Amino acid sequence: MKVTFLGTGTSQGVPVIACDCDVCLSDDPKDARLRTSVMLEINDKVFVIDTGPDFRQQMLNHKVNNLTAVLFTHEHKDHVAGLDDVRAFNFKLKKDVDVYATGRVQEALKREFHYVFSGVQYPGIPRIELHDLPMTPFKIEGVEFRPFIVYHHKLPVVGFRIGDFTYITDANRIPDESKEVIEGTKTLVLNALRKEDHISHFNLDQAIEVVKEFEPDEAYFVHMSHYIGKHVDVESDLDSNIHLAYDGLQIVV
Repeated sequence: MKVTFLGTGTSQGVPVIACDCDVCLSDDPKDARLRTSVMLEINDKVFVIDTGPDFRQQMLNHKVNNLTAVLFTHEHKDHVAGLDDVRAFNFKLKKDVDVYATGRVQEALKREFHYVFSGVQYPGIPRIELHDLPMTPFKIEGVEFRPFIVYHHKLPVVGFRIGDFTYITDANRIPDESKEVIEGTKTLVLNALRKEDHISHFNLDQAIEVVKEFEPDEAYFVHMSHYIGKHVDVESDLDSNIHLAYDGLQIVV
């Protein structure tokens, strides 16, 4: 399985006007972070977890021509806002795009993209086939996903384990029953928003403690605001098996 980090940043704590901090002025491309999303390529299947506001640019950046399915972790805008742009895959692949989400997230998508689900087949609207995302292991075209729940303050968010790869975003608590699913994973992806405490995200020290608890071979942090600091500075302080992911990073697991 090839994993591509499409985006590793977040809208949280990122100014919408010009900023003169070290991260915003950095000429290191690893400090330029689009909103967090990941692409999994397994044989000839392509899965994207979350379609944030940068989804179109991420697909163009990586020249993605196939899309087997989209899976959603939760309904916050920085994870769903780009769903409209799946219409390019409708045109390219001549089929509806399969989307997997929990019932709560499906309702949010129907509110946000009401024109898609109204039943009126206006020419050119995205064609989406919604599927229930169960909280038990399930397969999409032969590929098994093991979902589990983490908590983003009080909001349940879906994490995924695929083989020995585990992906978590937007969390600050992992319940015991989910830890049983994660246990033994070899590659762990986890959110680490910043160095200071936050009400609904792991900070850097907390994310490091989670990695130490599960002892994966390799761990990668995502969903980082610019408040975490420059990539090169933070990376230099991490253990050798812990990394700050960056946009465009590809790993094989």
